[in-house]
Amino acid sequence: MKGRRIAAITVLLVSVAAMAFAWLRLTEMDQVYREGDAAYEDIGAQVKPNPGSASPMEINFEALRAINGDAAAWLCNPGTVIDYPVMRAADYSYYLTHLPDGTENANGALFIDYNNAPDFSGQLTVIYGHHMRSGKMFGSLKGYKTQSYYDEHPYMLLYTPQGDYRIELLYGCVIGAGQWRERAFMYEENLPGLLSYAAHNSTFRSGAAYREGDRVVAMSTCSYEFDGARYVVLGVLREAI
Repeated sequence: MKGRRIAAITVLLVSVAAMAFAWLRLTEMDQVYREGDAAYEDIGAQVKPNPGSASPMEINFEALRAINGDAAAWLCNPGTVIDYPVMRAADYSYYLTHLPDGTENANGALFIDYNNAPDFSGQLTVIYGHHMRSGKMFGSLKGYKTQSYYDEHPYMLLYTPQGDYRIELLYGCVIGAGQWRERAFMYEENLPGLLSYAAHNSTFRSGAAYREGDRVVAMSTCSYEFDGARYVVLGVLREAI
């Protein structure tokens, strides 16, 4: 009897300790996310001359690049949380764990595939970003898995030192990370294959159309249909009106 009581108390104590540890980890991660959000708000305050203005947004790229010379653009999806600088690094790992100001943080940053031109002059530019539990970074891209979300948000805005653009969205598709790598979809010479795959597997029907010679932007984040799934939203660059 005594032995059973001791065993029960031991199990209870272990359970309480596990719950306490889990709560502590969640608290720590929430703090990390809050610090990341605050850093992005601070960057926005430094580089947007008229934050909150009803007029078209402007980005002070001189100020942005003073924060970090890797800054290549600013991406905004009106009506959503996507309103972030876009970085360009020399690998796939740095901006998975670093903010645009260089601070180590789990939010990471949006960043361009280093195989692509940093000024969006190539036929394809791939932008990667985390699918955050909070919905931040590229977490809201999952909305494009429904037609109604696309209907509400059919385009994004891209600001660059060279000029400003609308990204008219074409397709959204789920693809395995292995298949993405095997078919080398990050290289612009394989753009026809990427467009074909996306057209046949798109989660929404778009009113936009690809024309020969258009520059394409692909935004990629994690998805959870299967192990290694990615969700990619593709659009074409149009001159901002």
